[in-house]
Amino acid sequence: MSQPLFQLSGIERHFALGETTVPALRGVSLSIERGESVAIWGPSGSGKSTLLNLLGLIDAPNAGDLRFDGEDVLALDDDALTDCRNRKIGFVFQGFNLMPVLTALENVMLPLQIRGVATSVARQRASDWLAHVGLERFAAHRPDKLSGGQRQRVAIARALVVEPMLVIADEPTANLDSENSRAVIDLLQKMNQETGVTCVFSTHDPRLLDHVPRHVRLADGLIESDAHPETAS
Repeated sequence: MSQPLFQLSGIERHFALGETTVPALRGVSLSIERGESVAIWGPSGSGKSTLLNLLGLIDAPNAGDLRFDGEDVLALDDDALTDCRNRKIGFVFQGFNLMPVLTALENVMLPLQIRGVATSVARQRASDWLAHVGLERFAAHRPDKLSGGQRQRVAIARALVVEPMLVIADEPTANLDSENSRAVIDLLQKMNQETGVTCVFSTHDPRLLDHVPRHVRLADGLIESDAHPETAS
């Protein structure tokens, strides 16, 4: 049996607020298998973003053990962490984080070009991913000419174009209406099923969980429940 993609054990993360220490995660232990799709959900302030920052190798815990793809993350230096993050993880942000002066196609090409991929290859791969997310007709549009749902689809294509092991999406539907929110979550599930990429996203809205195979609920920095609904598809 293959080892989990992520293994967290006894994770503690706290932040200083003046003279007070505020706990964000309290003894969290969690295993995420390769190819899983997992929703981290719970109210604001429950620790969702803190947990996703740890999974995305953006932050480090104060205590506990964190292993990603077989590596002890806490033993890696900054350069090794950056290399691991750039090669293996794609990010989708609630604010889209698209470059406003670039077209949709150019935004998707950007992470490939940063990696030194030839422009012709980057353009073809970006075009293919825009087609995957249903936006091939909008390749020449800049972000201000796209709807919120379309911009988030571009962001998903940009995250997936580098063929990561893991996609992290922190509240990817926070700025969308209910129809576009459902479409974005369904698209993430579709990409998970078609490519096998591990997908972890956070939300505060339980209505978005219907078709997600695994739901991890956080409350006050603790895992309150970890469910695999039989009705998920």
